[in-house]
Amino acid sequence: MNDKLNFWQSTALVTGNMIGSGIFLMPASLALYGGIGLLGWLFSSIGAIMLAIIFGYLSKYVSNVDGGPYAYTRAKLGDFPAFWVAWGYWVSIWSTNAAITVALIGYLAVFFPILNESPTVAITTGLFFIWLMTWINSRPIRTVGAIQLITVILKITPIFLIGFVGIFYVQWDNFPMANTSGVSNWSAITTTTMLTLFAFLGMESATIPSKSIEDADTTIQRATITGTIITVLVYLLSSAAIMGLIPPQTLANSSAPFADAAALIWGDTAKYLVAGGAVISTIGALNGWLLIQGQIPMAAAQDKLFPKIFKKTNKFGAPAIGIILSSILVSVLMMTKYSESLVEAFTFMMTLSTLSVITPYIFSIASFSLFIKNENVKTRIPKIILALLAFCFLIWIIIGCGAEVVFLGFILLILGIPFYVGISKS
Repeated sequence: MNDKLNFWQSTALVTGNMIGSGIFLMPASLALYGGIGLLGWLFSSIGAIMLAIIFGYLSKYVSNVDGGPYAYTRAKLGDFPAFWVAWGYWVSIWSTNAAITVALIGYLAVFFPILNESPTVAITTGLFFIWLMTWINSRPIRTVGAIQLITVILKITPIFLIGFVGIFYVQWDNFPMANTSGVSNWSAITTTTMLTLFAFLGMESATIPSKSIEDADTTIQRATITGTIITVLVYLLSSAAIMGLIPPQTLANSSAPFADAAALIWGDTAKYLVAGGAVISTIGALNGWLLIQGQIPMAAAQDKLFPKIFKKTNKFGAPAIGIILSSILVSVLMMTKYSESLVEAFTFMMTLSTLSVITPYIFSIASFSLFIKNENVKTRIPKIILALLAFCFLIWIIIGCGAEVVFLGFILLILGIPFYVGISKS
């Protein structure tokens, strides 16, 4: 039996890791900014497509090597930059998984209101799903891939319904085109672009378990670009519909925006159906990101840049110990931030995750630039322009993260240095 991911499963990994908690709670995070938030979606979509194209090229330059951005960086820039990529990506992943868990609890609260009333019950529920998905990811990778494909199909259905049908129910009075945040238009666009980029994190997911993908030389590039374009179309349409259906003041305090929008169109029954789809979606995203959270440190540990415990695999070939250690950090972050409101906790964790992943993305662009320097002028010039635009986009995103998160992200990156020194001397 072939124990590798095919094109559709790889595309599902890309799409499933992007279409998760981000889209289902993002409308609430953007409500403060009014209609100008759609410009944020537009710019982050352009940035995501540029990055997806770069990762598609990189998957051909460095093929059949696990680690994605980490492997690309090590191939051209050496060990220390590669370590920083692995470290930054690892921090980003467990921040992402904590945010996904918070979103999952928010949509489960539609069915079980006690989750909005009792932090203890909410945290216990979150821990249950973190560790259930941790167990699943200790199984053969085909099991993970099958679950990912099923959840992607189930999750896209309610989003498409809200997007395609909801657009006909838009109340334009609920949809102020002006900036309602109280900050300048440029600041609002910068912030909303940064926030919405979180929903695209994962466009590189198929590059990471490269050895576990059929015909990796061609499949990864196709899956990365196809999955990103599908996600862009889904996000833009559904976000516009949500913003036009729900008044901004109500939307800002909603723990389940898509479910609330469904109730306005079809009644309470639809609210529960869409909330169920959102629960499946966030479970699928958690499943996919837990796969990645084990693969990155394993690739670094195999190159002696992470503690060797991270490269140990079980009888199914899964880096179970690394996944478990990462899940402990996910659990701690989720419990620590859950004392805040759901939307505030989600916004903080997705901002931290976005900032942390900028390091891997920037080093990947640098590696891409080195790979193309010996190509002929006709093919090199468009790729140079692509790399410069993607780099400028990421610098803009860093500015949008804000001082508090940039400071915390900087501290987390610096903490990696003694970690690296200790490993290199061992």
